[in-house]
Amino acid sequence: MTDIDLDDKDRKIIALFKNDPDISQIDIAEKVGLSQPSVGARVSKLKQSGILSTVIGMNFKKVGLSLAKVDITTKNSIDIINMFKECPYFLNGFIVSGQSNLCLFLIAENISTIEAIVDRHIRSDPSVMNVELGIVIAPVTDMVMPVKMHYEKSDSSPCGIDCASCQYFACDRCLGCPITDNYKGKFW
Repeated sequence: MTDIDLDDKDRKIIALFKNDPDISQIDIAEKVGLSQPSVGARVSKLKQSGILSTVIGMNFKKVGLSLAKVDITTKNSIDIINMFKECPYFLNGFIVSGQSNLCLFLIAENISTIEAIVDRHIRSDPSVMNVELGIVIAPVTDMVMPVKMHYEKSDSSPCGIDCASCQYFACDRCLGCPITDNYKGKFW
């Protein structure tokens, strides 16, 4: 990790991009009191250092998706994360401190699919001691999340479970995996 050396102008530039990711360097220059080439150099430096980046994604509420935060206490957080790396419903995972040592964010067209994923893949895992599932009711501000949208179709799901033989899929508690032909949803 490198030392971060931001001045007030860098902070203003970052704030302007946060409020309007499409803002022009000319507009930034006027608002910050710098020349356009100076703004360009600062933006380039901020991007190269990773301080300023662009995330392309969807506002999950505007596309009608449900977002879940899953806090997990497990003996093997890496195995749980690896289980979800290629899952279309998986947004991100965090190794955390505190009572739980892993936090996952999942997204789906309905809450029952999220619940089925948590039951089938997490609660049933012998290395998992505790799971707390929370469904996000409403974000305070718009929340844009990168969502994997395109997959090569496959005969098997990335988790290795055959949706057709899964009890959750059979009783319509899960929409199935978008990568397979068993998918019953409309989003992916």
